[in-house]
Amino acid sequence: MTFRSILAAGLGVSLALPGAVQAREFRLGLITPPVHVWNQEVAALSETLQEVSDGRLSIVAFPSGQLGPESDMLQQLQTGALDMAWLTTAELTFRVPDLAALHAPFLVDNIADAARVLRSDEARVILEGLPRATGTVGLCYALTGMRQMLTRSPIASAADLSGKRIRITPAPPISDFFQMFGAAPAPMALPAIYDALANAQIDGLDMDYESIINFRYYEHAPHLLETNHHMFGMVALVSARVWATLDEGDRALIAEATQQHCDRTIDRFVEEEAGKLDRLREAEGIVITEGVGPEFFGDIVERWDAVWGERTPYVARLRALVAEF
Repeated sequence: MTFRSILAAGLGVSLALPGAVQAREFRLGLITPPVHVWNQEVAALSETLQEVSDGRLSIVAFPSGQLGPESDMLQQLQTGALDMAWLTTAELTFRVPDLAALHAPFLVDNIADAARVLRSDEARVILEGLPRATGTVGLCYALTGMRQMLTRSPIASAADLSGKRIRITPAPPISDFFQMFGAAPAPMALPAIYDALANAQIDGLDMDYESIINFRYYEHAPHLLETNHHMFGMVALVSARVWATLDEGDRALIAEATQQHCDRTIDRFVEEEAGKLDRLREAEGIVITEGVGPEFFGDIVERWDAVWGERTPYVARLRALVAEF
């Protein structure tokens, strides 16, 4: 996605008066808690915007789903009630099926290659469809690590997952993956997971290291499969209605500053991923099975690709891209 196309996306008649100096405090929603890397980078983004705009532009963050789940925040972006959000690619797959390709199982086997995918032209061009499909402008991608499986009981084979209720982030491509090997995907908001594990309402979860550590899910689900079964991305969004009220200069400042902190978010996860696994190795009571690859799940990749390859050409395009790494 070119910088020119970012500036053009979602434009209407600008309400900004020529030459006017407008102070704006943008409201930005996230589902992650303040300790999360995303929230830290949003705070840093606000500081960057204030610096480059001489104090005119800033951001106030609403963490931990204060504004509702991601589906609610997306609706607020569409109406202009919310200015910005950092939403998972999972949520956006409901309206932009091409983004499902980023959740292709075992597309990459490490976080460095996940970063390369998200920074590729093939991935960035998908963002050009967001204004029409979602009423938002997608400025850039970031991520929150690779997805792993954490369960209450030992898992020796994919057959052991059959019938297990596994918490997932609600998204059609993720749900299909778990259903294909017989698990029962259970969409659930982050704040509900810990108690659901403690009360045995769910048998496990699909989660990245950052949240496993932050929420201490391993206290009630001590069996970790290091699968890296898919990357988990984020898109930094601006309401297209809000974008249309900004002049080109402010759009450029926001786009450049947001890209800077998307890149920093990606870099931090790449740099810190191995250390997070080391921290979990030291956690009391946890049992880690490392190096669990696609062969553990049989022909899951071929079956998933057969379904989703019919829905979006980006499954084949991203597989081809990764084959060149």
